[in-house]
Amino acid sequence: MTTLTEARPVSLPAGMRGIDHFTAADAAEQMGTQLRLIREAAPRFREWFAATGTPDYVGTFDLITLPYPTKFGLFRAHRTPAPFLTITNRMMLLRWREEEGRVRTLLSEPSDHLLGRNTPYFARLSEKTPKQFETLFSRTFGDAPGQLRRLGVDPAAVDYITFDHLHTQDVRRWLGTNEPAADISPSHPVEPIFPNAKLIVQRRELELLAADMHPLQAAWYQPAAYRDLRAGTVMEIDGDVLVGPGIALLATPGHTIGNHTLVLNTATGIWAVSENVIATECLTPEHSRIPGVSRYAAEWQQEVILNANTIESTAEQYNSCIKEKSIVDRSRRDPRFLQYFPSSELTANRLSPGTAPTFVHGGIWHGTPPRVA
Repeated sequence: MTTLTEARPVSLPAGMRGIDHFTAADAAEQMGTQLRLIREAAPRFREWFAATGTPDYVGTFDLITLPYPTKFGLFRAHRTPAPFLTITNRMMLLRWREEEGRVRTLLSEPSDHLLGRNTPYFARLSEKTPKQFETLFSRTFGDAPGQLRRLGVDPAAVDYITFDHLHTQDVRRWLGTNEPAADISPSHPVEPIFPNAKLIVQRRELELLAADMHPLQAAWYQPAAYRDLRAGTVMEIDGDVLVGPGIALLATPGHTIGNHTLVLNTATGIWAVSENVIATECLTPEHSRIPGVSRYAAEWQQEVILNANTIESTAEQYNSCIKEKSIVDRSRRDPRFLQYFPSSELTANRLSPGTAPTFVHGGIWHGTPPRVA
């Protein structure tokens, strides 16, 4: 059986490089000091990152809409009695060219929602939830391979996949295994759907999976799904990395210890993509019409409303949200809101009164789709 340590390369491939703009902030021990250093570093990062170029293509594709506890998604700010709100999980397809002209492809958030149901929290929730209720809250739009087929993209062309963190994620069908898997392939190893892809993940997130799981974390992870991945399919990074022109992964710990944020430079400016908050208005809560949100932010003098299903380090997550908030541009559709795109975005549902978002991005689109490239 291949361990996580054996499955991961030890250095960045050609074309990627580390980013040092937030190094001093990352090293700060006091959260208040870290917050100040993040604010100071953000303008310099913005200027530098905008000059790295833009990807050839960015596209967003709906995967599934599902219920999510309101007390997590809007933390302490909501005033609705509705126990659940609705979020839509979306995958992003990115393409860019390396200096020598080679085309690279990355899938961000290609969640395997079929196997994600085995996550302890959602498995328990499903057992307690009437099927009719689940049907009213959930809608499946497609899976990652199906969305690629619609675009005419060969799964073998995918070089990398990444998630902002590994809550609920099971990548065995995407990357393959060395040995049979009793639940999905009992007689032979799992054949990879993306045979050439590597999972880009923060070192700290991998170490958490390999360690003793704390009770605050255990309900949200499937560590067993990572113990037999094919060798060479996990690419560890440590901190902030420039992946390609106009594409970066910035460490944003707090929601999980190894959380990172996808940052993009597009025709409309700089975007950030993660699940640190579930709606862009959670980064500018003073403009939110969700009952309770603006009042809570003003009363507690807080700039952001966290997505807090785990409370490993809420202060660190707050600082990560300020990092995201400080580096992005404002929406051209409504400058009250930022070009922050939640990887699982709050979606209106008549069964969840008082949770309808004030503003929805719905996706990021940039460049020419692969089909007509």
